[in-house]
Amino acid sequence: MHLRRLALVLMLAPSPALATEAFDACAGAAASQYETGYAEIGRTVAQMDVARAIELCSKALAEDPESVPLQAWLGRAYDANGESETAANHLEPAAAAGNALAQTILGDMLIVGEGVSQDMSRGAELLKLAAAAGFAPAQDSLGLSYDYGEGVEQDYAEAARWYRRAADQGLPRAMANLGSMYAEGLGLERDIVAASAWYQRAADLGDGRAQYFLGQIYEAGEMGAPDYARAAALYEAAVNQGHAPSANALAYLKEAGLGMEKDIDAALALYQQAADDGFALAQFNLGLIHEDGTVPENFALARQYYRQAAESGYSDAAANLGLMYLDGDGGVKDLEKAVLFTRRAADEGNAIGLNNLGYLHENGIGVAQDVTQARQLYQQAADLDYEPAIENLARLDALPVEPVVKPRVKPYGPSKIAN
Repeated sequence: MHLRRLALVLMLAPSPALATEAFDACAGAAASQYETGYAEIGRTVAQMDVARAIELCSKALAEDPESVPLQAWLGRAYDANGESETAANHLEPAAAAGNALAQTILGDMLIVGEGVSQDMSRGAELLKLAAAAGFAPAQDSLGLSYDYGEGVEQDYAEAARWYRRAADQGLPRAMANLGSMYAEGLGLERDIVAASAWYQRAADLGDGRAQYFLGQIYEAGEMGAPDYARAAALYEAAVNQGHAPSANALAYLKEAGLGMEKDIDAALALYQQAADDGFALAQFNLGLIHEDGTVPENFALARQYYRQAAESGYSDAAANLGLMYLDGDGGVKDLEKAVLFTRRAADEGNAIGLNNLGYLHENGIGVAQDVTQARQLYQQAADLDYEPAIENLARLDALPVEPVVKPRVKPYGPSKIAN
């Protein structure tokens, strides 16, 4: 639920007496609104003209090669441009000089292993230095380290504490992360009202993740009756920022006609937008739509989208794809692929995949017949409360064995990503 942000901001501003025209131009292009003294001219990474920032900061650094802030800003610009190795070359000396921006970006790079050899422990130590100095983005990243146990021992209470420090300084991402701790009851007592309040603060500042999470609360009716119109407005605001999960969520509301008139064409466009961004659940939902007749059936497209989602690790898609090959939907029957994708889903602990693989083993379809193995697979799926597996297990226990009913995927409509 939480995302590490690599491109961050500088805490300490240079003395105005040391500023030059080139220095000011670099600051105007690459400084951040969170930097002391640069609240008015600073900008987020999304707002940066990265090529221009690299040009101006390179020129300024050539004039003053010893300037720590210029090294940090140029490192920030290269990092925003995806040139991690070059960014690290500028960030290392600035971080060693105690620059909070450089410590934070380099700390995150070390934790994720981007542009440098992964070293979570050193990354966390750099974040601690910047966070202790009161640098809000570093506090948020340190919260993430404690949240996920990256370079430090996992500690949800400590994560929430650092998120709160950053949130109190007005960092939207930290507000969203703190809201998620309340929503999930991690390190804090679960409090959906408090979660909503923090999500709302971040959403008001334009944070797409907070808009999405708050939209889910309204859609699910966690604070009363579902408010689909309010959820849709929040999702749409996040979609306008390119947030793929929100595009998928808004598509579902349009497909189902919740809070608005049903609009399948608009839903398809939104699902496609999210799918093109690599969002596996949207790929899966497109597969469902093309398989179940929401639009004219197109089994070839359904298989294509299921495969995309399966390759992205979405196990329900692998289970569905296995069934399509087993049934020969669209004239393509392939037992080898049926077993391949069904086993993939089962290996990922998917209840549907476990149950269906049990069916294949029980009946010797594409695999050697093995009732003992089938029973074990049914039991694993039953332990996940999957009703068809519970029924199959009971059937095996009742002798004589009755004819087996071919399994199907548990029917459920296009859903949202689980938090």
